[in-house]
Amino acid sequence: MYVCGPTVYKPAHIGHMVGPVIFDTIKRYLQFLGYQVTWVVNITDVDDKLIVRARELGTTVKELAEKMTADYVACLKKLHVVGVNHMPKATEHIPGMIAIMEKLIAEGKAYAAGGDVYFDVAQDEDYGKLCNRDPEQMEAGARIEVSERKKNPGDFAMWKSAKPGEPAWDSPWGPGRPGWHIECSAMCHALIGVTLDIHGGGLDLQFPHHENELAQSESFTGKTFARFWMHNGLLKMGAAKMAGSVGNVVNIVDLLQQHAAETVRFLLLSTHYRSPIEYSEERLSEVARSLQAFHRFFERYERIVGASFYALPISASAGELLPPVAHEPLAVTCDGLWQRFRDSMDDDFNTAGAIGVLHETLTALNKFADQAKLEDSATRSQAQVDDFAAAARRLRLMGNLLGLFWEAPAAAEGDDLTGGLMELLIELRAELRKAKNFPLADLIRTRLAALGVTLEDRAGGTSWRRPG
Repeated sequence: MYVCGPTVYKPAHIGHMVGPVIFDTIKRYLQFLGYQVTWVVNITDVDDKLIVRARELGTTVKELAEKMTADYVACLKKLHVVGVNHMPKATEHIPGMIAIMEKLIAEGKAYAAGGDVYFDVAQDEDYGKLCNRDPEQMEAGARIEVSERKKNPGDFAMWKSAKPGEPAWDSPWGPGRPGWHIECSAMCHALIGVTLDIHGGGLDLQFPHHENELAQSESFTGKTFARFWMHNGLLKMGAAKMAGSVGNVVNIVDLLQQHAAETVRFLLLSTHYRSPIEYSEERLSEVARSLQAFHRFFERYERIVGASFYALPISASAGELLPPVAHEPLAVTCDGLWQRFRDSMDDDFNTAGAIGVLHETLTALNKFADQAKLEDSATRSQAQVDDFAAAARRLRLMGNLLGLFWEAPAAAEGDDLTGGLMELLIELRAELRKAKNFPLADLIRTRLAALGVTLEDRAGGTSWRRPG
């Protein structure tokens, strides 16, 4: 599985995380089904954008690329994208790129011109098959580099001759650097082979990048390049695509100061991967509130079972049976929901449908806990608690397959003071209620709610929760 990564000239923004989060989830599910998956995400560390940005910052292309790559990798880790096996840099594979170009030139499928090398699209009868459009249609709808050295307007650069002050490598055509498309072909061939199973990337890469990558790869090998192409929808802010060129990006580092990483991942998976993802502060806040319902349940689970929800074992494969649930209505409900989760993921990795099942499973577990009064140790039975824990294994597994619920929410700074003040307010409210001073007791709850703090009254006392 090869997924196109970023050109590392600026800090990672949330749009850069869409593909990695989606394909990390796809890998998790494929491995669960029993597949062995090798996942490659490339780094474009030489490009016009990098050269311009390095010049603006008064640094070198290499230093800028290394700094931004480190930022990108750190952001992936924060969003629990842990499945990448290889992250090659384009500059590490230039000899492989030169070898591809030499063979294509020898076979008349590419040509050298004034230190540049171009792929001759007229020599590829299948050119345009990925987009299902003829070359002239594609040229009309895309930005095509203009050059008097080209035989055809749609021919694309595989090698660019060096300009003064730019990074350059030696080649049979003189000093220069690779074009964008040849980089991915060479890295695919080096790390995966002639044919890969899945090639992924954003919908905006379908043309020209993936079309050109496909053309040169199959012209080079004579074999199928990718069995399946998966293009994820783009992140949108209002009606506009989020992109550095548009100037409406939200950097991950800044975003995670306001929202939990799990909230961001949950948002990106809440839409089918082929559809656009609507991004807004309101949408993120809505997702955070829905996640709070799960976090409240995890605390409830610990109160009932006496162990952390996060410590529940996770089935490693589809062949590993989940523990049976003796209580028949609960068993029927939860097993049916687990099957619906599987059906959603089997249907073109429909994570939006799978997340819908997560919410239904949460409702079913809370309903059982309420009906069986599991938080009342005097009336509940151990068998009921065991059934509850066994059923919760389904929720734990679903979350893990989506890369969610990996750890308890981080405590905020100043928790000791905040916690102490909250306990004081809760005690004061309890005393007011005993004294039947309900207006003042209700005022405390109302004022706290205005600050985003929720009070939860239950048999064992009152707990509180801050915004997620």
